[in-house]
Amino acid sequence: MAVEFDATAGQAKATPCDEAGRLAAWVADYKPIPGVPDELIGRDGRPRPHWTTLLETLAGLGQRGVENRFAASARRISDMGVTYRVRGEARERPWPLSRLPLLLTESEWSEIAAGVAQRAELFDRILHDIYGEARLVSEGALPAAVVAGSPEFVRPMCGVKPVGGRWLRFYAVDIGRGPDGRWWVLGDRAQAPSGAGYAIESRLILARAFPSLYREMMVRRLAGFFRDFRAGLAAAAPRADPRFCLLTPGPWSETYTEQVYLARYLGFLLVEGEDLATSEGKLHVRTVAGLKRVDVVWRRVDADWLDPLEANAASRLGSPGIFDAIRRGSVAMANMPGAGVVESRALMSFLPGLAERLMGERLRLPNVATWWCGQEAERAEILRAFDSRAIAPAFGDKAEGLPGASAAVGAELDAAQKERLAAAICARGMDYVGQEVVQLSTTPVWDGGALTPRPFSLRIFAAATPEGWKVMPGGFCRIADHRDARAISMGAGAQTADVWVIGEETASVQATLLPPSNDVRVVRVPGHLPSRAADNLFWMGRYLERAEATLRVVRCLCNRMTETQGNSIQGRQPIERCERLLFQWGAAAPFAAPYPSAAIAHTAASNPNFYGSARAIVGQAKRAASIVRERLSPDMWQLLVRLEARLENAAAVPPLEPEILELSECALHTLAALSGLMDENFNRVSGWTFVDLGKRVERAIDACCFARQFADNDPTIETLDALLELVDSQVTYRSRYLAGAALAPTLDITLLDPFNPRSVAFQVLRTDEHLASLPVLVDDGMMEPQRRLAVSLHGDLEAEDARRLDSGRVLVIEQRLAALANAISERYFSHSSDPAPADKRSKLA
Repeated sequence: MAVEFDATAGQAKATPCDEAGRLAAWVADYKPIPGVPDELIGRDGRPRPHWTTLLETLAGLGQRGVENRFAASARRISDMGVTYRVRGEARERPWPLSRLPLLLTESEWSEIAAGVAQRAELFDRILHDIYGEARLVSEGALPAAVVAGSPEFVRPMCGVKPVGGRWLRFYAVDIGRGPDGRWWVLGDRAQAPSGAGYAIESRLILARAFPSLYREMMVRRLAGFFRDFRAGLAAAAPRADPRFCLLTPGPWSETYTEQVYLARYLGFLLVEGEDLATSEGKLHVRTVAGLKRVDVVWRRVDADWLDPLEANAASRLGSPGIFDAIRRGSVAMANMPGAGVVESRALMSFLPGLAERLMGERLRLPNVATWWCGQEAERAEILRAFDSRAIAPAFGDKAEGLPGASAAVGAELDAAQKERLAAAICARGMDYVGQEVVQLSTTPVWDGGALTPRPFSLRIFAAATPEGWKVMPGGFCRIADHRDARAISMGAGAQTADVWVIGEETASVQATLLPPSNDVRVVRVPGHLPSRAADNLFWMGRYLERAEATLRVVRCLCNRMTETQGNSIQGRQPIERCERLLFQWGAAAPFAAPYPSAAIAHTAASNPNFYGSARAIVGQAKRAASIVRERLSPDMWQLLVRLEARLENAAAVPPLEPEILELSECALHTLAALSGLMDENFNRVSGWTFVDLGKRVERAIDACCFARQFADNDPTIETLDALLELVDSQVTYRSRYLAGAALAPTLDITLLDPFNPRSVAFQVLRTDEHLASLPVLVDDGMMEPQRRLAVSLHGDLEAEDARRLDSGRVLVIEQRLAALANAISERYFSHSSDPAPADKRSKLA
């Protein structure tokens, strides 16, 4: 076998002979499930042409090259922070992306897209009738129990005419290929469909892993779909130049990272229910400049949780009065509350007839055969063929008698379970449906260095646009983690895959989210900053600065342990004061160990059980950042993730001075990189202002703590030198004074020097400048309380003399800084319903 060596890659380069042999081996080892259609292998037993191109490219990379590309994809998932959360779990999991895409030809895709668009239009018409004239029910085409029996039927929406004329604006459908090669609908998603953001992120990951292949195969792009969706929302808005919001359940949502990505990608405000308020029948978002009107909401909160006044009274996810705003036509909603009623399995059995009645057409994408047990004949049929049918809830995911899973095959139940389920169906048949057990086709996945067939289903998305329904040319594919090809068996351990629609010509794949012309109004600031976002940005800045202060103390402690000779009193003083400060901050506790100082430093850096440790504080910073992640660049998020991982891994580092010193210095370097990114790449609008405000306030408070700890109680040259190290001012001091560290000059540099970027005076000056730039609620020429505190403190620091400073006066400064932080919080972060607008409106955001 011929092998060439590629000097630039440093590894063996396969020849065409190698590629052909490797491809032949992969195909030979690939064993489709008997009797089940496969996406790779056609009916003739040979690979399909569009898959051959992909496999030839992989074979050309060689086994090692393929593994390297797949490893790069895994790293990219981690770097991008693409995660999801399993309900009930505190930690997020990495997105389980399969290394191979699902490939579909243009002609096959055209048939799927036409069927999805037809189905979306049909559901929109059904919703218009259900919440409007209700002729389908009154004329007997649809049983009333199918509508009123659904928990997703929202009675307060009856008679409402949606802004823009559509009940449904974003729709998803799960489909699978059956044994006959046709695509069948497995389920509909109209409540708050998820997955579109993951589809974009999956595309970015695989396109970067195989950039040349992505171009050569002319894969259809996704950006045009989202551009048209956004245009459709803008056209439905009740005002020109509308404000868009994506309403999220919050950071504990299973798909929160997807919602963050979509908000950033589309330029929408990411808001939670507490960010919204209604006033005079209009919906508003709470901002640092007061209440600002919202025109369009893309919701990811289920309808029952949207309005505690008219739906679930226990909800904290929605906003009181939002239903009233919808009724008054002051806000466009995607999708309208109550749209989830069309998701019920009970409705599927009536869709063929409804399509003929409402559209005069047959369904292009047929349903899985479904029998609703609320009808006597259908119930009798299901009980007769009980063992060969899948029994599922007619509404939602739970029904009495179903063991655990949301659906079960009759033949797989034991005698007692069968009897219990059959009795439940006889007693209340409307709660159940019977469905045909569908065998899904398989697609190849990369498993253990080889291709393996796995069953899959496909989720497709459609959006209402000014030109009608547009279907995303792709979606995401859900792949089972086992070989059971029945749709009923798709488990929680499934992977996902990107879906590549292979274009037939280059022009068909060019798409972008950018507008088609240059006729766009120039905007330099994106709008007003929501109060919740300002709150989390402020605390992200504070937590990062607090983590830096803790790590500086750890580093100072390690340096003093290394430099101290013997047990001299002067040498021990800085060590004891560092330890005392870490105890006060809750970063560590005294240790009875051979090397207690090293153990204390190790704990303060890496032990999450101490709330004041660097690791615990960085975790808090990351949590605050995750809530405003749509406002952070990917580089900032990656650095934050790496910083947390570095401190987590530090638990395995031996508690010895050199290792702890290296750990603290590396972490401080990462924090410095983060600070540089924020200073250089964060737009100078309110978002950056609140991050920097948090940093400045926290840095000033920390400097006061350092001064009280190291410049009090007969300080020595060693303790004053430690203070200068903690405030990173040793070089400045030595450039000004030839003598060793003295008390008054050290306090001046630490507290009063307006030219030292680490001094308290410098932080207060910057804080005052930031507060002066923020909008006021009432432009009457009077200072607001937080600004008055900052101006007063700045003036007092300017007039202060370092020779008069003692621990008591420094403590007063520290307390005034804490009062200033509280005043900032009360003014900008309180979730007050006071709708008072700013008289002179600032455009900062």
